[in-house]
Amino acid sequence: MTALSKYKRLEATALWRDNPEEQRRNVIVSLGEATLIISNYQDIALSHWALAAIQRINPGEMPAIYYPEGDPGETIELEKDEMDMVEAIEKLRTAIERKRPHPGRLRFKIFILSLAGMLLFAMSWLPGAVRNHIADLIPDAKRSEMDAGLLEHIQRVTGPPCASRESQNSLFQLEKRLPGRDGPGSFVIFRDGFQGTRSLPGGTILISNSLLEDYEEPDIVAGYIVAEHIRAEVYDPIARLLKFSSIWDNLRLLTTGNLSERFLRDYAEHLLKSPELQLSAETLLHGFRTFELRSTPYAYAVDISGESTYGLIEADPFGIAAPDPVLSDAEWIRLQNICGN
Repeated sequence: MTALSKYKRLEATALWRDNPEEQRRNVIVSLGEATLIISNYQDIALSHWALAAIQRINPGEMPAIYYPEGDPGETIELEKDEMDMVEAIEKLRTAIERKRPHPGRLRFKIFILSLAGMLLFAMSWLPGAVRNHIADLIPDAKRSEMDAGLLEHIQRVTGPPCASRESQNSLFQLEKRLPGRDGPGSFVIFRDGFQGTRSLPGGTILISNSLLEDYEEPDIVAGYIVAEHIRAEVYDPIARLLKFSSIWDNLRLLTTGNLSERFLRDYAEHLLKSPELQLSAETLLHGFRTFELRSTPYAYAVDISGESTYGLIEADPFGIAAPDPVLSDAEWIRLQNICGN
């Protein structure tokens, strides 16, 4: 043993007892090739301890008390004036411990590495169906909480939402006319920062004020809202959020239900910059039919030529018989002034 060569023939006096019932005796302790030898003053060996089996009862305390593994009743005590022997025994114990196999530690490390690998693979290649399933598990209250957190960061880009007092009733009427799944819609209008509409996880829809001030009729902003309602059903905002988030953001959301401020900031900026996800004409027409809204005004707002939105114009579900108006003329004029134009 390399660590032992430095301490060959090292001796020290100690107190030894063979069992708890016996009196302690003064002995000589010496280091052998592989054992600690305990002898009386007549040089008669009283006990041999295997170096690999030496255990300490009181680490860091003095006198240092040792016993052979498996027999805590037999002990030796080394006082402060025998620090050379104490240091020798401690260094040998450390060297022996390092060389011992630790199957438990190895298994734990393998388990952690395997788990990390599986999580990395699962989160990196999380299928859309799985993300949608996870999204279904997040309660509405938590989704609304996410909306509030995202809105704080969105306002750092867009400025505060438009909130003219005279326009609030008109906005409420629009929310009732175009409800969400569980009640009136929740719409927030911003002057700048993005174009069109955006959906937040809790059902809040962000609306660009340009949809109000650039057009003469409410059917166009209503069409964008209907498209956003349908888009949120096809592309669940929570699933989109999970797809954007990192492995650790996913884990944090799934285990604590919370998202870091850093992530909310990054996702808010990403959401505003991302283009609107496309929907087929058939899907959009189903939405316009459900919400009882003309699709033609929306189609021409998206493409003034009507070439790319011809299907929405040709198959307008209310091309002949007009549905109930979205807002009265007075309500629409008040809503157009929500940003104080």
